[in-house]
Amino acid sequence: MASRTSAPEKRPGFFATIKSLFTFTREPYPWVAWVLPLVIVAGIGVGILVAFLTAQPWWGYILWGIFGVMLGIIGAMLIMNRLATKAMYKKIEGMPGAAGHVVSNMLGRKWRGEEMPVSINPKSQDAVYRAVGRGGVVLVGEGSRRRLEKLVKKEKTTARRITHDAVPVTVFYVGSEADDTHISQLAKEIKKLPKAVDRHGMNQLVSRTESISRGGAAALPIPKGIDPMNVRAPKPR
Repeated sequence: MASRTSAPEKRPGFFATIKSLFTFTREPYPWVAWVLPLVIVAGIGVGILVAFLTAQPWWGYILWGIFGVMLGIIGAMLIMNRLATKAMYKKIEGMPGAAGHVVSNMLGRKWRGEEMPVSINPKSQDAVYRAVGRGGVVLVGEGSRRRLEKLVKKEKTTARRITHDAVPVTVFYVGSEADDTHISQLAKEIKKLPKAVDRHGMNQLVSRTESISRGGAAALPIPKGIDPMNVRAPKPR
């Protein structure tokens, strides 16, 4: 009897992804529904203007018009992608687990972070997240600085075990206090950190982090209040 195998998960198509991205963006920015068509029309206008200024024959206007359509679509997609990112930050701002979503999804290839906090206060849901990358080790505290003091101190000690004091450990706080980093600026600030290790050194840091975290991190729950899968802005492939 042949064994049953589950069918691979079907990924949404290109147009379905674009539609989802547009719907996600339009919720906080309803004016995007008429701005994007205007951008495409502007692209067509640029193409026709170039054809006119260069004295193209009639078929040249068609070719430059097609170029203008493509230019407009690219411009519209760039604008929508940027607005979708802003919409995502608006939706997760102030929600428990927002910092974990940024650490695990928004730092690029030069950083490794987990959505699971490395330390958490179950009562207040204050949490500490960790990322490892070319800039060293980053700890992100989410919540009240006063309540996070012990958690951050504990994770700094753990980070020194990972780095052997040879790599900087940087702490960011995400919250409502004056000196806190806004959630929309967190990824940008982490990426701005000067490079402290090369690619090989980063891989070593990641390996040490995984070996130290193995077992303990699995017992920590993700703070309730955010479902990253429901707020992540879909991106066109």
